[in-house]
Amino acid sequence: MSERNRDGKRSAREALQEQRAREAARARRKRTLVVAGGVVAVLGIAAVIGVVVSDQNDNSTDSATGLPAAAPSGAVGKDSLVIPVGAPDAPSTLTIYEDFRCPACDAFEKQFTPTIHSLEDSGQIRTEYHLVTLIDGNLGGSGSLNAANAAACAQDAGKFRAYHDVLYDNQPDEQDDKFADKNTLLTLAEKVPGLKTPTFTACVNNGTHNTWVKKSNTAFGNSGFDATPTILLNGKSIYGQNPALTPDSLKQMVSAANKGKQPAKVTATPS
Repeated sequence: MSERNRDGKRSAREALQEQRAREAARARRKRTLVVAGGVVAVLGIAAVIGVVVSDQNDNSTDSATGLPAAAPSGAVGKDSLVIPVGAPDAPSTLTIYEDFRCPACDAFEKQFTPTIHSLEDSGQIRTEYHLVTLIDGNLGGSGSLNAANAAACAQDAGKFRAYHDVLYDNQPDEQDDKFADKNTLLTLAEKVPGLKTPTFTACVNNGTHNTWVKKSNTAFGNSGFDATPTILLNGKSIYGQNPALTPDSLKQMVSAANKGKQPAKVTATPS
């Protein structure tokens, strides 16, 4: 992690509180629009419906090819919307909903990444990542989408974990949509040995997994959760509550959940 990132990031709690406040405000605005929709002109209603239908179409097929959303290699779960890291038979599952532009997600990663890697590499957990684009929706831009697509391209290459960490180590300020620049994403890929190949470059530039990312974001919106990061251990939310989650308390939770169970046999450190 660079000195700039270390000094420039807010605390996990402050970032999480601010992010949740922004998203709560956005939810209130949405509810207001829904109520107002009952009295607006027919043309206005038609325009809103057009946006909703367009988004739903984008979530089911690729707008350029008309083909179903292309899931990255190895994706699992309902509609193949989960990127797994770690042994598939690990006794516990850590579920993470994240947005690569989200400062609270970055604060979480800075604090918890070494612990999560250790738990993965010792066969105690499998981590399941759901990629979200809330910041693009809140602030505009396409950095969340483009970064998530690039991470899915890295999954195709078997290097998701390493590239995921590079993106957070180099996350720009929330207001700076730097990840919208695909050249930035490709340059960062050079930090992961063997990742920046012609195949990866084409995947990033073509937005190969864009429709899949949009589908993942829609699924998050339908999940009942409303902020990133959302962290679950074996289906139970464990982050953003009192007492605050720490790396040590996460290890203790996993140990308690795994009591009497054998860790998975990990043959290689996940990429």
